Amino acid sequence: MNNLYYYLPAALLLVSFAMRVPGLVRHWRDPLVRSVGVVIPVGAVVFFFAAPSTVSQVNRLTGVANFSAPLVFALVTAGSASVIILMLTWRGGPDEQRRRATRWCAGVYGAVIVALLALFALGDAPDERLRDFDTYYATTPFIREMIVLYVLAHAVATVLLSVLCRRWARDVGGLLRAGLVLIVAGGVLNFGYAVLKLLAVGARWTGRDWDAVSTTVAPSLAALASLLQCVGFALPAVGQSLVGWWRRRSRYRRLRPLWEAMRAVIPYELVRIPWWSSLSRRHLRRTCDIRDGLRLLAPYLEPGAGPDERVPDERVPDRGPGALAPEAAARAALVIAAFDSLRTQPGEGDGDGGLKSLTESDDGLVRFSDAVRAMALLEAAAARRPLCAVPPCIPASRDVPPARSGLAE
Repeated sequence: MNNLYYYLPAALLLVSFAMRVPGLVRHWRDPLVRSVGVVIPVGAVVFFFAAPSTVSQVNRLTGVANFSAPLVFALVTAGSASVIILMLTWRGGPDEQRRRATRWCAGVYGAVIVALLALFALGDAPDERLRDFDTYYATTPFIREMIVLYVLAHAVATVLLSVLCRRWARDVGGLLRAGLVLIVAGGVLNFGYAVLKLLAVGARWTGRDWDAVSTTVAPSLAALASLLQCVGFALPAVGQSLVGWWRRRSRYRRLRPLWEAMRAVIPYELVRIPWWSSLSRRHLRRTCDIRDGLRLLAPYLEPGAGPDERVPDERVPDRGPGALAPEAAARAALVIAAFDSLRTQPGEGDGDGGLKSLTESDDGLVRFSDAVRAMALLEAAAARRPLCAVPPCIPASRDVPPARSGLAE
């Protein structure tokens, strides 16, 4: 495998880590945040130092042939331990039990790393091997034990991670379950990587040459396993963020019919914000505009202002300076009709069905806007002409009060 298979995942992991740095700084006391802050850079370092070009450079700089071998083995072992600790923290549970399991994991794999370095120091590996170190030194004393210990430690970590994720996946659903399934799938591939490595090493013990299994097939499985597990760890958090953004976007779009009606009712120029503004800012501006318009229509939305008080607008020859334009009156009539429809629906969770109880939350405004849209569709279907031509119905006895210029500020 060429260097791209190693440097590209390392670069992606470093970019992911850089995006998380502000959150890591703000929430460093959170054990889950700390675990993520360790796993991602360790994974990037493993891929970087496992690249053949990096292996050669490290050996040259240290002056020790094959020094990269125990270094990469130690980094992979540390990465395995950090992933297990992340899973223990992610799953939660009693703090004391979690801390005890974390200490055991760190202690055991720390001892494995020390043993790997010690075995390399005791062994003799004079010939630099960039790709087939495992099989080339499979029969060398102490180096042989180092290779087997590394592979077994990696396999055990893979099995533990897969078992933890499989048990947890039974109790959850949605994106979290999908992420855990991907982690388990990556664990199965990682276990296959360990088995292939042991088969290639064992073949050397019996005088056979299965080097291609160790140098080609096994690394391909490891790369695919790392990809699946990275996606599995990221999917719940990223997926929940996307779902939350989509819901906010949906609420913002569903408020448009009510907002357009209020644009016609409000007699002053609305505050405009740039199109590149954030969704939260645009949503806040839209809800403020809607509530400003509803303040103007509040007298007509009170329970006392029933349908009997409303007469066609053309029967009111002169409303004075506070009168609505015909299109604005038509829009106001749609809002009033929608409010009457919602107020007469029982069991909707809006308390007494009044304007305040309906519009005090974003969900209430969204329902109100959906009702306005439904009324507009009914009016258009009945009249078979543009909404502005629908004869509006507005109370003849009460004019909409003139707006104060500060309402939209």
